[in-house]
Amino acid sequence: MRALTALLFLAAPAQAWEFTSVPICTIMHDTADLGIRVTYDPARSEPYEITLTRTGTSWPTTETFGLRFDGPAAMTIGTSRQTLSPDGRSLTVTDTGFDNVLDGLALNATAAALAGDTIVPFGLDGARPVVEAFRSCGVAPSA
Repeated sequence: MRALTALLFLAAPAQAWEFTSVPICTIMHDTADLGIRVTYDPARSEPYEITLTRTGTSWPTTETFGLRFDGPAAMTIGTSRQTLSPDGRSLTVTDTGFDNVLDGLALNATAAALAGDTIVPFGLDGARPVVEAFRSCGVAPSA
């Protein structure tokens, strides 16, 4: 039975962290329960945005939202400025800076999205090089 379980696990597609700079700087990661998108668009007044989209269910309406990062640089960050999509499946936070979010993603092992009693964990394996590419996206090289 263990061999069958291991074989099924190996046959599953890898869910890697990805980065693209086109059309805007974007980090993407999908798990079975959650789609994560972090974007940087200098044309917006709040250029940083994170959107977490749940698969098959909605986020609860809460006064605050948080991200808990567990690992060598553990921290919990929160906001009361989150918005929900009309169907409630996507939760978005925008801001003028995301250093804590990016540090959390790059320097830790796991994370969890926190909304009321809802906790949605996700792994951070492979996020660091993607975050490094994201941080340098759109930065002009120095002379």
